[in-house]
Amino acid sequence: MRHNKVLKIMLGVGPALLLGGCDAVLLNPSGDVALQQRNLIYAATGLMLIVILPVIVATILFAWRYRAANRKARYDADWDHSTRLELMIWSVPLLIIIVLGSITWVSTHLLDPYRPLSRISADKPLAASIEPLTVEVVALDWKWLFIYPEYGFATVNELAAPVDRPIRFKITASSVMNSFFIPALAGQIYAMPGMQTMLHAVINAPGEYGGMSANYSGAGFSGMHFRFHGLDQAGFEAWVEKNRAAAGVLDRAAYLELEKPSENDPVRRWGAIDPDLYRLILNRCVRPGSTCMSDLMQPMEK
Repeated sequence: MRHNKVLKIMLGVGPALLLGGCDAVLLNPSGDVALQQRNLIYAATGLMLIVILPVIVATILFAWRYRAANRKARYDADWDHSTRLELMIWSVPLLIIIVLGSITWVSTHLLDPYRPLSRISADKPLAASIEPLTVEVVALDWKWLFIYPEYGFATVNELAAPVDRPIRFKITASSVMNSFFIPALAGQIYAMPGMQTMLHAVINAPGEYGGMSANYSGAGFSGMHFRFHGLDQAGFEAWVEKNRAAAGVLDRAAYLELEKPSENDPVRRWGAIDPDLYRLILNRCVRPGSTCMSDLMQPMEK
């Protein structure tokens, strides 16, 4: 009896303790794009619950009313059709599908990761004078390289951006397909070798946020995390100067050394970069003597 009591307590308290360690960042994001995606999840869930909740309630009520012990419940075995009931059963899901389809169609185009932002937040349109911050992202084995071409430096496993300034990510990979994901900022997008994907986003609140790889890519996948800092303008400028002051130049030779597989890498910084490095990575021709993919494709285009 005592063991059963302990087991019941553990079954009751255990899930609560496990869920207590969860961070529901997807439901409380700090970026406008992620917030719109959260609202889309809420809308879709709410529409589906219009059918799910009545079905669950009806199932419980029917099971209770027509249980074997209830001799008073009348069961008409010959009843087989009701036009009104059929109309209700089919019209409600049909309407939900139409509404869901409309929302999905609009959101698919509005939240296209390749589409430049048209607003900073729901109540703040994007001023025409604001230029997005460009960050070139390279998924390595097993770390993230971030190149800031506007400022001429690069970091590993650390990323920052000013609050309320649009960010334009250009994303590729060195060897295998990966997935770039900052849950508080925007949805995930794949990084693929020899290809470039894009992501436009904005962070609306200062803070430190987690970033990760969301696609299994080998032995060091579990340690492929980085920190994303949302900073005010003064804080971002100080962070930029800190990186510019770092020693070393990320040129071809330094990149080829960095590209070698390694796990659980610490943050690293280079105060200067080869301005052509990202193009070389994208075209898979960093190693001297190799032919760039863009050069191979030119004869085909002609």
